[in-house]
Amino acid sequence: MMTKRPLIITLFLMAATCTLQAQNLTSDSIDVYLKTQVQTRKIPALQMAVVRGQQIEMSKTYGSASLEHNVAANDNTLFYINSITKAFVGVAVMQLVEAGKLNTKDPISKYLDSLPVAWQQLTIRQLLSHTSGMPDILDEDENVFPRGEKAAWARLLKLQVVSAPGEKFSYNQAGYVIIGKIITKLSGMHFTRFIEEKQFKAVGMSRSRFGDSFDVVPNSAGAYTMNKFVDGQFVRLQSPGISYIQFPEFYRGAAGIMSTAREMALWVIALKKGTLISKTSLDDLWKPSILNNGQIGGFNSFVNGYALGWPTVTRAEHPAVAPVGGGRNALAIYLN
Repeated sequence: MMTKRPLIITLFLMAATCTLQAQNLTSDSIDVYLKTQVQTRKIPALQMAVVRGQQIEMSKTYGSASLEHNVAANDNTLFYINSITKAFVGVAVMQLVEAGKLNTKDPISKYLDSLPVAWQQLTIRQLLSHTSGMPDILDEDENVFPRGEKAAWARLLKLQVVSAPGEKFSYNQAGYVIIGKIITKLSGMHFTRFIEEKQFKAVGMSRSRFGDSFDVVPNSAGAYTMNKFVDGQFVRLQSPGISYIQFPEFYRGAAGIMSTAREMALWVIALKKGTLISKTSLDDLWKPSILNNGQIGGFNSFVNGYALGWPTVTRAEHPAVAPVGGGRNALAIYLN
């Protein structure tokens, strides 16, 4: 399940900063705080890492990877990162831009055939920034419909756009299914393999992979929830229940990566060093998209913008890019 609500509490947490500016923060104080949060919030397991400059200054793991089998989590335990996957897709698109294979301002009809008329002038940038007006591909229970790629694509093609392109920010998964198809076509390999080859392997993310509850993944954290859907509403549970994660392969441009805090830290360092894309491309990747009215649009007044796969915290003091995923994980990169 790809949930829009913060229900699943097996957390992967990473904070990455270029400069660490906080009052009285030490490794010990952070450790005490997180241990308290794990206990009081009934978090099964949590990983975190802090990056300053090009160094991992702190990396910790807490809790149990499996509540059923009483297995402790460790630094190599994989966690679902859900929609932070979209940030990897944004990087993949910029790699294709640098290879001269696409332009983010191009209409998607330049790269895909037989699209509905209403889709043909939508740009890659609009799809990546959720400003295309595309509908979602989740059913009322927030499950991907249907699971098979051909059936899901056929159904998606019948859906109407919900707003004019560039009119507003409207978060959806459909745009990333389309972007996945474009990456596959232009790279000559499935988009998941392209990300594995050009990002995981390039950075040394040897544990990171794509997967869901249908895959047997050694040393991976289970997914749990403190809520149950009963008679059309969510009911709070007294203890964690199991949550089943479904990320069909065609959908994995929207969500589907599993990783560790330390490997995510390596990825952030590689981005900042220019290992994956140039600084010019990185600036474009993290630049919030502008709506037709000249404003930016995002999830709320805090995470108030959205770039190319990256939510942004656009403000004068401590601006950041801050991808989040499924209420399960968060990544913050402070830009100044």
